[in-house]
Amino acid sequence: MTTLIEKMVNEAIEATKSVFLVIKEKRGGQFKLEDCKPYVDAVNKMTVGEGQCNTVIDLHVQSVNAHYEILKGMTDYIRPEDDPFVEHFQTPPILEILYEEDPEFKKSMEKFIDAIAENRALIGREAARRYGGMYGPTCVVDFAMSVGSVPNVVNKILVDLDIPEKHKKTILACKSWGMNTSYGFGAAFRAAIESGKSAAEAEEAEIKQFQFIYKEPIEAQARLMETHNLGGHGPYSSFDVRKYMAQYKERMRPYVVAALKAGVHPANITAVPAYCVGDIGHHISQSAYNMFKSDMVFGIYDAVMQVFENTLRKALKEGAFKSEWDVLTVATGAPACAVAYILWLDSFTVPMVIDLLTKRFYNYCAMNPKRGEADELHNVDFMDVIARGEEILDISPLGAGGKIKGIQVDLSPIDKHEIVSNPQRYTYPACAITQRFAALMALADFPCYLTPECTTATLMTNIIAKNPGVPGAPVRACKGCAVTKLIKRNVPYVKGEGAGPCGYCEWYRAV
Repeated sequence: MTTLIEKMVNEAIEATKSVFLVIKEKRGGQFKLEDCKPYVDAVNKMTVGEGQCNTVIDLHVQSVNAHYEILKGMTDYIRPEDDPFVEHFQTPPILEILYEEDPEFKKSMEKFIDAIAENRALIGREAARRYGGMYGPTCVVDFAMSVGSVPNVVNKILVDLDIPEKHKKTILACKSWGMNTSYGFGAAFRAAIESGKSAAEAEEAEIKQFQFIYKEPIEAQARLMETHNLGGHGPYSSFDVRKYMAQYKERMRPYVVAALKAGVHPANITAVPAYCVGDIGHHISQSAYNMFKSDMVFGIYDAVMQVFENTLRKALKEGAFKSEWDVLTVATGAPACAVAYILWLDSFTVPMVIDLLTKRFYNYCAMNPKRGEADELHNVDFMDVIARGEEILDISPLGAGGKIKGIQVDLSPIDKHEIVSNPQRYTYPACAITQRFAALMALADFPCYLTPECTTATLMTNIIAKNPGVPGAPVRACKGCAVTKLIKRNVPYVKGEGAGPCGYCEWYRAV
């Protein structure tokens, strides 16, 4: 009999490889929605393991199928400017289902919406700090309570709010791993300031917009897409987002109701269905096919995925996994270690790269005061990945000596890779000292392939299915954020049990 841990390893590898193999075949070509079918097939092979809640697995599997089938009924192509948002159309309908199925939760949400306005000073301060770049590069839609993120702000409001604990956790989760609209905190404030309005008027605009995404999630998301203008290419046009969300809500209602009846924490209900759909039209997408035209960029993806699979299978064979969480640790840590190793091949260290991208961010702030709230979020993800990777890779006692959970990360696929190990074939041959780094900078804007989201989504669903009553999101721990770890900021240090190195995100006070 396959154990739960074996099942998790196999499902994670199958989902991850399904995406990789499509990109390997299609890179440089024209995207078609049907290209995503192998990922859907991989998801449909997910099973319910011993001790797992079947309704949690259903939330994942049925969401992927609903997403794919609804899109297939509307289009066969998603333009690059629209593809980042395809994973933002799931939580709004699910949140509205929860409002309708649980009136007490809706009452708590109304109290939270009122509390946003009551915390006017907090909203104004946080929006101003993000606008002015005080926090440095931030991940506004982080899955942890990092500095400058939406979960950080939401948590600060919720901590002292007089509503049930379960409802607090659900509200927090629905704008972290759950993606309640595409809105990034601070956007309305910035737009108001840049249009010539006063700081007080900007603060009011921010409060109203932030309340709107919780009052009417579906309508708020639809209006955001009507006004979005990524790259100057106008509103969302790949498909009718209102029609999509209406159909998705109808398709998913039975599974949400079943999960509620089974005792699944509503926080998990808002998060599980959203995080698993992004490969359909986003990670398998035209933008991905375009980026991976480069042999070196794709070669790095290829080599890192081999490190990922080899290390997972090695850990499974050697019995290194003591819990389901260990699988996630190795699955995300091995590729992070691999990326840091590739940096080292070109004599770049992680602090160098963090310093470079942070300095670039400040200059970007000065040159682009109208910048988008989420512009730098993937640079931040990339910095966090490499910071973690170097900690694993470095020699003991500075690092873990290339081991995770006692297992040596298999970096041999990088050394043996025909492209990655021969950069001289892709530039002026005698001076090939930054080609791999250049490729990593391409991936720094789209790092979802280095520690793949489908891997994390598959494993987190399995973990939540084992512990359905415990919220799986956001991360209730210190991320060791790269920019706050290596570059100190003028933020108040809050002493608390288990406080992280910057002390500011107050994750230890998480609701």
